Amino acid sequence: MSNIKEVAKQLKDVNEYITIIYAFNATGKTRLSVAYKDVTKAENKGNHAGVYYNAFSEDLFVWDNDEENDNENIKLDIKPSSLNKFYSLLTEDNVKEELLQYNPYYDFKFNQHTDPEIGIESVSFFLVGDEDKTIKISRGEERIFIWCFFLALFKVEGWADVQNAHFFIDDPVSSLDDNNIFLTADTIFRLAEENFGSKKKIIVTTHHIGLFSILFDRLNNGEKSDRYKKNSKSFMLKRHDGKLELNEFKKEVFLFHLHLFQVLDEAKKTQLYTFHFVLLRQLLENIVSFLGKSQIKFVLEEIKVDKPEETITMLNSLSHKKVFFPQISEMNDFEIKTFEEVFDKLLVKYNFKF
Repeated sequence: MSNIKEVAKQLKDVNEYITIIYAFNATGKTRLSVAYKDVTKAENKGNHAGVYYNAFSEDLFVWDNDEENDNENIKLDIKPSSLNKFYSLLTEDNVKEELLQYNPYYDFKFNQHTDPEIGIESVSFFLVGDEDKTIKISRGEERIFIWCFFLALFKVEGWADVQNAHFFIDDPVSSLDDNNIFLTADTIFRLAEENFGSKKKIIVTTHHIGLFSILFDRLNNGEKSDRYKKNSKSFMLKRHDGKLELNEFKKEVFLFHLHLFQVLDEAKKTQLYTFHFVLLRQLLENIVSFLGKSQIKFVLEEIKVDKPEETITMLNSLSHKKVFFPQISEMNDFEIKTFEEVFDKLLVKYNFKF
């Protein structure tokens, strides 16, 4: 994104205490967090001004499945980084305190490196009461654990209290179910509460409309909205004509299906790529859910698509490729014809206005 630095500067100039940003996957949220880091470092004599949780944070944790020993000692390795010096100040109890509300079925222990400067080398997981047999937790559970690890690390002296200009939290909810989305929203809101009154900013980006909606509602309509209404701002991060745009989101109701319609309508007028089938599928799933049905086929038959079974096959095929890497594959003529048939007939049948 050639203008991502300008968007980062725009975000840097937001004066409100807490900022929440919604964007589709692959729009550029993680790149924005990196650009924000670079902009704020440049204004801070090359030093980190704040702390971050993003995809790079998650990439520090890598599974060692111990294949050579038939998975006898599975563990989650932690790659060396600038954070190592803070690990010695972190305990299992610090992380368990953050993890408790997620009600984990497992327990864990830190494996310390022999060099205290490196601190925690890896994490072993096990069932309660069976510490000798290590286990591998699911991807969603892993994300929750890493998120709680960083929540605990935020409180360690010498890091977030020194790099105290901002928390930048990028997409903390991938692979989580709906219940855990609410819990994660709670942890973010609690972080805001704990730091309210300080000069520190909190910036949250997410592709998850549920998390965005929960945070937006609490900030603007919740029990403590009198405190946060004037101290928060919300944005939509979009791509338009190859550039990123950060558009303020105010008091309007955000209807996800209408937002999808707008995005797809613009793509239809300009250029369609295969990843737009992912968004079309999301749109159909939203409509199916609203109608109280369980299958996309119902809507396709309602709008009188010529060959619903073939259309479903194409939707499934193109929705499960790695098409969220944006604009790498233009639709062919047949795909365009199928896309336009579904999209146009949806508008005719349900008369959506956007």
